[in-house]
Amino acid sequence: MNSLLPAQLAALPASQLSAAAPDVLQKALIAAMTEVTRAKKQLEHIENAIDLRYAQQAKALRLAQGKDTGVVHFDDGDVRVTADLPKKVEWDQKKLSELIARIAAAGDNPAEFIETSYRVSETKYLAWQESLRSQFTPARTVKVGKATYRLALLSELSPC
Repeated sequence: MNSLLPAQLAALPASQLSAAAPDVLQKALIAAMTEVTRAKKQLEHIENAIDLRYAQQAKALRLAQGKDTGVVHFDDGDVRVTADLPKKVEWDQKKLSELIARIAAAGDNPAEFIETSYRVSETKYLAWQESLRSQFTPARTVKVGKATYRLALLSELSPC
């Protein structure tokens, strides 16, 4: 398995690949990461070129439709271009808090106008005294992400 090319290693079932020597896994990982980095740079370059070519036309179409963001479609030769400029809305939390207080003070129910969500800093939560932390624990769910691994040849590591 030591002499297999990266493409051949990728074609192996994961169960077989996992049986490869650690240095083979490490080299395969580096090769794949190098290829991903190269592909990402190439994709970014092409996306920049596409943006340079179509940004002004898409902006003009959006303005003609009375909008600053969203999807517009147009043709360039035999190609249908779909240009999407997503809207990213951010709300000033302090100002919203003040508005909620004003709505409540006026006798209205703020829940009719505003959805509220709460976040707790994990660092602060872990620093709390147990008596406080135990009150919040039932409202806390920990979800795990995808495991990641870093493989390095011992001969390439600098001594600690």
